Amino acid sequence: MAVQSPAAAPADPPRTPRAGELGAPQYRRLFGAGREVSIHWLTFLLTAALVLAPVVPILVQSVRNQPLYAAGGAFTLSNYSALFTEAEFGTIILNTLQFAALTTVFALAIAVPMAILLERTRFPAARVIGQVLRWPIYISPLVLGFGWIVIYGPAGFMTTVVREGFGWVPWNLYSMPGMAFVEAVAQVPIAYLFCANALAASDTSLEDAARTVGAGPMRILRSIVVPMLRPPVLYAGLLIFGTAVETLSIPLILGEPAEITLFSSFLYEQGIDSVAPDYGLLGAASTLVLVSTVGLVILQGRLLKHAQRFVSVRGKATRAGLLDIGRWKWLGFTFVGLYILFGVLLPMIALILRAFTSLLTPLVSPLGLLTLDNFELIFSYAPYTESITNSITVAFIGALAVTLFGTVIVLVARRSNFRFARLLEATAQAPHAVPGLIVGIGFFWAFAWIPGGDLVRGTLFALVIAFGVRAIPSAYGAISPATMQLGSELDNAARVAGADWWRTVSRILIRLLVPAMLASFLLIWTTMIREYAPAMFLAGSESQVIGTTAIDLWTQGETGSVAALATLQIAVTALVAGLAGLLLRDRKSAKKAAVTAVPAVKVIEKEQTHA
Repeated sequence: MAVQSPAAAPADPPRTPRAGELGAPQYRRLFGAGREVSIHWLTFLLTAALVLAPVVPILVQSVRNQPLYAAGGAFTLSNYSALFTEAEFGTIILNTLQFAALTTVFALAIAVPMAILLERTRFPAARVIGQVLRWPIYISPLVLGFGWIVIYGPAGFMTTVVREGFGWVPWNLYSMPGMAFVEAVAQVPIAYLFCANALAASDTSLEDAARTVGAGPMRILRSIVVPMLRPPVLYAGLLIFGTAVETLSIPLILGEPAEITLFSSFLYEQGIDSVAPDYGLLGAASTLVLVSTVGLVILQGRLLKHAQRFVSVRGKATRAGLLDIGRWKWLGFTFVGLYILFGVLLPMIALILRAFTSLLTPLVSPLGLLTLDNFELIFSYAPYTESITNSITVAFIGALAVTLFGTVIVLVARRSNFRFARLLEATAQAPHAVPGLIVGIGFFWAFAWIPGGDLVRGTLFALVIAFGVRAIPSAYGAISPATMQLGSELDNAARVAGADWWRTVSRILIRLLVPAMLASFLLIWTTMIREYAPAMFLAGSESQVIGTTAIDLWTQGETGSVAALATLQIAVTALVAGLAGLLLRDRKSAKKAAVTAVPAVKVIEKEQTHA
């Protein structure tokens, strides 16, 4: 009998999986690659395109002697030389640095002592006051600036009272220190939150050790608590400095009347107010502003590289012991109370009161001047009403889109084997270094440069894109920590059940990230409803937002209408902030999302079985 060689033996026929067994998953392939690879690359390329879209046109325009949309043009560096010779940009740089430095000093001088008092000492009503100190976060600096002018301006309510009583006024908002102080009041909550969160997360073992050797409360605060705050103070200081460099509201409403020009107001004058804009000069100035803000972000990372020396949160938990500073707490209470009363509450109350009166002056009772004319003007003129609707629409659509896209970015960067995951993470956080006005200028040129871009420019879709790019780092920062808390066991279980990366992400991880996504949505919505700087260049006649309309009304001298519009913005923001508090207070949503993890794996198993 002939023996068949093993090489000639027939191959075993493929076995059909029995009921209950998992077959090999079959997924559609794009260009020969699995959908996992396709999604990773698509996410990376789209993120890079959105981030680079406003930057590349600015860099190109800065070295061209013709507008980007014009035919011809040649390479030149004359725009930079003209910037420092004809435009006197050197003086503008000095003004901007002085304004940013004063803003940072004022903000830290107010925020750091308040954080120490409320988090490390026995302070009256500390929890309530801590919540009140967060209020300016939900208020646009533009709105806060209007409130300060209403009460502390040359014809303001408090200015008139002080002038009538003492014959002179010790403050002047239309000066460099006045501008910086108003901007600092808007930035105080940022520095306070950084310092307060650091103090709340740290333990008190070092302070307890100091007590055992006889150190008093003031010595402990001076020798232990304050030095431990160096990293958050440094981080907050650099963040405030960078924000002050790029801010537009205060330099526009307080600096222009006093002929004090800063980076942002210079770009506004050259781009919006100019009859014949010099686009080369504008591109060169925008490039320098962009380089300066990027440099601040890099400096921030370098200085915080050795922050590990100040770590005080260890594995061993300790019980917080508040310091009793005796009678000094009442001095601190007075300090905090004066800031809240005169820095936040009075300007906001005056602004709201001005919205319901024809004139706000201490010489006449406001009750005799009550009127709804300011609101009637807003609601009777269609463009003003549309600006409110546009702001809400852009904020809602933008927050939803950025949250979903940000979630995908986080999952690709943190929960995949994508080779450029770290570069994707850096790209998603890059817009943090790009000022809002630069984003507006860059997308203005990008839409003019790219074929078909004219169909987008001047529409709400353009604002959604620009505002969304600015908000990508916020979405990443809100969702990434929650993703890092999810164990890899869920991913592994889904892979064993036959799911690929996308099915694992869509059926398990995203369900677990719902609370973080909700927090991201509310955070971005609150940010976008206040945003207006990119709209200064991108908004058309039918796509104005609350901020641009308020500035337009202010230039026309319609103080009452500006107050009415600002009051409506405060009301909408307060409503959403209250809703956010109620939703985020319900911790059961996180538990419900976690419960869906195991059923999701079972669903995947069933789908693979019947595939």
